[in-house]
Amino acid sequence: MPRSKTDDKRVLVIGLGRFGSSLALELVAHGWEVLGMDSSPRLVQTFADSLTHTVVADATDEEALRQVDAQDFNRAVVAIGTHLEESILATSLLVDMGVPHIWAKAISRRHGRILQQVGAHHVVLPEHDMGERVAHLLSGRMLDYVEIEEGFALGKTRAPNSLIGKRLGDTRVRARYGITVVSIKRHGEEFTYATEDTVPQKGDVIVVAGRTSHVERFAEVG
Repeated sequence: MPRSKTDDKRVLVIGLGRFGSSLALELVAHGWEVLGMDSSPRLVQTFADSLTHTVVADATDEEALRQVDAQDFNRAVVAIGTHLEESILATSLLVDMGVPHIWAKAISRRHGRILQQVGAHHVVLPEHDMGERVAHLLSGRMLDYVEIEEGFALGKTRAPNSLIGKRLGDTRVRARYGITVVSIKRHGEEFTYATEDTVPQKGDVIVVAGRTSHVERFAEVG
């Protein structure tokens, strides 16, 4: 495998559990070269034919990381699951090696804060985020929901009656609800950008952006 940091299509994935393997397989499907690393021979063998490269190694051992040239990767993902100490130590070692972009999986907000403190550039909480998303879908009119960062979200919902048949510019939707309508989809058509001249019709699906509480409240508007 080439060792150049300028190659943007290479990534090291540490931990081949459910999250790590799913991520690694998706990256391979999109043309990335993936080195999958795990301390479990069984997991490594499972994905040996699916990933570009696999290796059985302990990510908390600096020498093991250097043997797979972890320091030469531009991107690395620490997808270690429930072993918090291993997750934190592996992340810290990658930081010390100077890997420019490190994503790390956290199982709690506290775990995530520690990962950020040791130098992870991006922290993801897949179980927390998915639980939060499903809760929003179950509890209201939201068709989809993504929290971009804490306190700010995107929501997909049906256009409420208060917007139907009116120019968005005339509805004062931002002043009234604290959200911005960013795109709209009519039945049988694709999503397109929303403008002040957009006139939502009954059955249209819209995507709105704003503070999480505002997006939640807007989704309940009839």
